[in-house]
Amino acid sequence: MPSQKGLRPRQKLMREFIQQFLDENGIPPTVRDIQRGCDISSTSVVDYNLRLMERDGYLKRRSEVARGIELLDEMGQPVINGAVRVQIVGTIAAGEPIPAFSYEGAAGLDTVEVRPDLKKQHGTLFALSVKGTSMIDALIDDGDVVVIKPTSTARNGEMVVAWLREEEEATLKKFYREGSQVRLQPANITMEPIYAAAKNVEVRGKVVEVIRQY
Repeated sequence: MPSQKGLRPRQKLMREFIQQFLDENGIPPTVRDIQRGCDISSTSVVDYNLRLMERDGYLKRRSEVARGIELLDEMGQPVINGAVRVQIVGTIAAGEPIPAFSYEGAAGLDTVEVRPDLKKQHGTLFALSVKGTSMIDALIDDGDVVVIKPTSTARNGEMVVAWLREEEEATLKKFYREGSQVRLQPANITMEPIYAAAKNVEVRGKVVEVIRQY
């Protein structure tokens, strides 16, 4: 799907209204709802812009249904009741590091739903299925899913996806820079931290959401 920056101001307003209407009502608005909510002169102007937005991949429409508007996220996936989908790209170790990103243990999941404001706040996101219990005291258990914001920097105490360059392995831990080394701290009192030279540790992203799997 094209960037939201490609929307014209009126189309951006319409999309925001559709999103808000979905969040508040659980169903899409009608064309007349959009006309009134966005203070547009006529339903034909709304219809024209909806057709352009559908052409450009921002939404789908079922013309035979009054509430047949379906928003699409950045991956072209439907937005369901205001939620957006983030792709699960593999598995991350919350324990001993494992090669990233292994697809084993991802439970066959392809995407996970997150709140729209999460993507609005952080932008591009990806998700990983957690393997292990080293972060159990942070309420992240084996089989849970963590939503990650890609970044190469982190502040002390933030939970990150850390890549160990020499070992070519990844792990999910809390990050602490301590002089020339980095401490990757588990949230499990039974497990010891991992110490590595700072030049050997690459931050691949930080956790912005945890989705529990019950």
